[in-house]
Amino acid sequence: MKSQQEIFVSVDIEASGPIPEKYSMLSVGACVTSNPSKNFSCYLKPISKEFVPEALKVTGLSLEHLQEEGIEPIEAMTKLKVWLHSLTETEETVVFVGFNASFDWSFINYYFHKFLGGNPFGISALDIKSMYFGATNCTWKSTRSSEIAKIVKPRSLGDHNALHDAIYQAELFELIRKKFVKN
Repeated sequence: MKSQQEIFVSVDIEASGPIPEKYSMLSVGACVTSNPSKNFSCYLKPISKEFVPEALKVTGLSLEHLQEEGIEPIEAMTKLKVWLHSLTETEETVVFVGFNASFDWSFINYYFHKFLGGNPFGISALDIKSMYFGATNCTWKSTRSSEIAKIVKPRSLGDHNALHDAIYQAELFELIRKKFVKN
């Protein structure tokens, strides 16, 4: 029996606060880790007026601007789902890859379930921090992206733009796999 091919998709979101439903997912960026030019991004209309000032400050986004310029969450999640399906053929599956995946995955999972009834990534995510921790036997503090970057030396940078951060994460993921993971 031929094993399924896994397509690793780096996903990053920006949000107005730490938890879904109370706060809004403001933007999403995603790319195939092995080919970041295959990517997706969009800005969403907020689902809540709640926000943490520091969260908006770090993203540079405003709820008022996104209410006018963002797309409806159901449209955003539909577009993301269509894009994800465009990456796969029979016997292939998409794997959610994130840096501190638990945060980003919680918003993606909530939005997919709330607006489309299910998450094409399933019920799990691959966390780059945990992967690095396991591959290197380092301290948890050493799993910060800035610390990992000192070791694997990526060319890209993160800047709290969801697509830029997804591309940065994809590069970290691929460099960690190349340097530490045995095939």
